This record gives sequence, C-alpha cells and structure tokens, in this order.
Amino acid sequence: MNGGRKRICVPGWPGKGVFPRGWWFGLQLLAAILLSGGLPADQPNILLIVSEDNGPELGCYGDPYARTPNLDGLAAEGIRFNRAFVAQAGCSQSRASILTGLYPHQHGQIGLATWNFRLYAKGIPNLTRCLKGAGYRTGIIGKLHINPASEFPFDFQQITGANFARKDLGAYQEHATSFITAGEAPFFLSVNYPDPHDPWLRQVGGLPRNPQTGADVRAMPYMGIDPPAMREMIADYYNCLSRLDSLVGDLLAALRKSGKENNTIVVYLGDHGADMLRGKRTCYEGGVRIPLILRWPGRIRPQIREELVSTIDLMPTLLAVAGAEPVPGLPGRDLRPLFAGPGEEWRQYLFTEYHTHSAHNYFPQRAVRCSRFKLIESLLPGEEHPDYGPTFAKLVKEAGLSSKGPPLDPHAVVAAAAMEVREAYQRMRRPPRFELYDLESDPYEFRNLAGKPEYAATLRILRQELRAWRSRTGDPLLKEENLRRLSGEVRSVKSKKAARKRPWRYPGYFFGENPAPAFRGKHPDR
Repeated sequence: MNGGRKRICVPGWPGKGVFPRGWWFGLQLLAAILLSGGLPADQPNILLIVSEDNGPELGCYGDPYARTPNLDGLAAEGIRFNRAFVAQAGCSQSRASILTGLYPHQHGQIGLATWNFRLYAKGIPNLTRCLKGAGYRTGIIGKLHINPASEFPFDFQQITGANFARKDLGAYQEHATSFITAGEAPFFLSVNYPDPHDPWLRQVGGLPRNPQTGADVRAMPYMGIDPPAMREMIADYYNCLSRLDSLVGDLLAALRKSGKENNTIVVYLGDHGADMLRGKRTCYEGGVRIPLILRWPGRIRPQIREELVSTIDLMPTLLAVAGAEPVPGLPGRDLRPLFAGPGEEWRQYLFTEYHTHSAHNYFPQRAVRCSRFKLIESLLPGEEHPDYGPTFAKLVKEAGLSSKGPPLDPHAVVAAAAMEVREAYQRMRRPPRFELYDLESDPYEFRNLAGKPEYAATLRILRQELRAWRSRTGDPLLKEENLRRLSGEVRSVKSKKAARKRPWRYPGYFFGENPAPAFRGKHPDR
C-alpha cells in the first residue's frame, strides 16, 4: 500500500504499474486476468529449491534410471519445462543469473565465488532486495555462492556452506519449517541442497534406502561412452539424486503441514548439468539443460511445455507474481502467459555462454539455439581447452572411489568409440570457431555441421542472431582488447590463494568506473 494506492504489477502498462483504488478496479482486474492467465491473488509465498549439478536426470523427464517419485509428483501437479536452460554451466555464475535475471557477462560473476570472481557493482537489482521491498520475509538455507554476499540481504540464513560432506541433511527441512511458520507475511525461501554434486556418496543417513549399483544404470547418452568401469560412479550420481528427492519430499511435506501450500509457488531447478564429460563447464546440452518445475495450486495448470525457457526468466516472473516493482531492462521474459496453456507466442532463440570456472579452465564461448539447430562460438578457436584433461582426470578419480574393479581409462574408451564420438571429443579438446548441431537428428551434439555447404544459410542466421544478442546485452568480450586483457588476467592467476589476495580488474577495463551499462538491457530476448 502506498498513499491509498495499490501496486499491481502489470508489465507493459504505463505508470510503472501503480493504479489508484476505486472506479477502475474492474479494468485493473481484467488486465491482470488477461496478462497472467488467472485471477489476481494475495502475494504468494515463493519456495525456490535449487539442486547442485543436476541435469534432467529425473523420472519425470524420462530418465529410465532415476528414482525420483517426489519430484515426479511435483511435476505432475505443476508445469514441467522440457527445454529449460541455465545462462552458464557453473555454480556461482548460474546462481547469480537466477537471482539477478541477467547473463553472467551482464552481472559480472563470470567465475566461481571461491576464486574471488564477483558482481561488477553494488546495487544490481536482485530477487532478495526486490522481494524485501515488496514486503516479503526472505530466507536462504544452503550456499549462496555469489560475491559479495552482502548484496543479498536475507533476513534468515542457515547452513551457509556447500556441505558437500552431507552433514545433518535433516536440518534443511527443520530450518525451513522454522522459517515458513515464523510469521504470516509472505515469504521467499531459497533452499539449496548439496546433492548431486560430487563426491557422489552412495548412502548418507540411510538415504537412499536401497542404493543402485553399476548393474542398474548406464551413462548419460551425451557422453557417448559407457565403460563398465564408470557405471558404479554413475550409479552413485543417481543415488545422490534419489537422496535429494527424499529431502525435497520432506520439505514439501513440511510446507503442506504449515497450511501454506495452496498459496505458495514452488520452483524446482538444477543450477546446471552433471559434472560429467561434455556436461558442466561446457555450452553443450549436457551442461546447460536443466530440470525446471513450477507448481502453484489453482494458478498453474498441470502441463508439459516445450518452449525455450531460461533461468533468467525467473526473476521477472517471480517479481510479477509477488506484485513487486518490475526491474527495467531485464533480458528474460515473464513466464506467466505459459501458466494457463497454449496460445502465447514465445522466443525463437535462446542464448547461453561460458567464461571460466576456476582460473584453470578459462575458455570463453557463446551459444545460441532455436527449436532445431544450435551454434556454439568459441572466442579462442584452435586453442586447447584447459578443462579437457582435468575433467578426464576428475572422472578417473571419482570412478576409483566408487568402484573396486579395474581402473577407468576414459582416453582409451574414447579412442575405441565410434568415429563421430571420437571427433566430438577432439572438438571438445580443441574447439573450432563454430560448432553447428542439428538437435533433431543429433540431440547429443556429435556431428558438427558448420563446414557443410547445405547448412551455410542456417549458420549465417544463427551467427547473426548471436552477434545481435551480444550487442544488445552489452557483451564486453565483443571488443578484442577486452578479450585479450581478460585472457591475460585470468591465466596469470595460478591458485585460489592468489585469486583471493587481490580483486579482479576486469570490471574496470570492461566498463570503466561506472559498470551500469552491463546491466542496462534494451529489451527482453525474443
């Protein structure tokens, strides 16, 4: 309430969504119905559930090895987005995009917070600040993983670390219950679980009750290889997902018991894909495609959507359902027109990117996809990707922890694979400038079509769309000088300790003393 005026968030309406009470309430109601697909409600509670390193390996997404009845049930009661993507397949980078509605090249968290990468500037709007301004109680359980944390002033914080040791997992539900029942004001609660991040622990606290073994599973098809020496590790990834599912079930039961379920919008998503070959830290589908499920009783019709959606769409959506002041210039789109069913014209192109994770795997890329085709542009073409060897070494280590059998030799397995798989790994090791894939006939991105004359027109169109997106979103790496300086700066840092000793300089040479252009977009992605 504001001086006798009621704030209704109706995107696109003049006057920043502020309307007087009284004679034109009927018009106000009609506008809300037309734009949101339903009757306006009191401010709903918002429960944002984020899992670690979790691609769409869930039963409701058709994975034959996943044991996820609670998440499958959540999807059956809400909307499951079949083609949902993160902005960048890295923890800090993705989480910053979820909470700001911006791409990493716009908000500045282009690498891990533990390596001192951070937002460009103070004052970038985010969900926590905006929802607090709309009267919400705000809480977070689990890691934030964004610098500086002070930019996200949650009222309630518990289990602030990553908790990869999975200590006291029941505390997530206990803290959530305490926060949810602490008052009657609407709440925004972000619950961040450690599973299924590595180490992939087979069983913790009796969960899962009946763990899977290597005999029960196969590797994700986007890896292109499936050696027996890797299957115990894959089984433990699925065991982590099963444990996660149990914890989410406990959380949803606590919400139901609180009596607030019917006025709570639940959002479940992974922060990016699994930490497997051709997954996390790449622009491939295995890295950027995630599960995204929304449930809002009476407001979201249960359904499956095939539109291209991004986690940058969550901020404009959640601000709208909360009746909060919209943030101008966000590149994402309000998802509410998809809540009721078909009929809304949606975006044709979706964009993702990569910069670095730690300072050791710097290899900037940009990507665009439409319904059928996908283009990845490597900004340092022909160079060897520094993450290629360490990713193989990491899987050898993890496979050894899970299996008592012969050691995994993934290089030998790749060498013995089909030619298109071998070529895919060669491209992963030393990417060309452009990789073009037909996702209808080649969903796992094994065959690069960029050099084929019959796809020249498709390549040209996607290159144009990618260039236009980079321009309108203020991508600082469009300037060769910025790319050169960033490459030199990141490669000069040899350890996490060194990264923590001094601030990164890239915000200064990207945008000068005032980085505001980084988060002033021109219009939403279409």
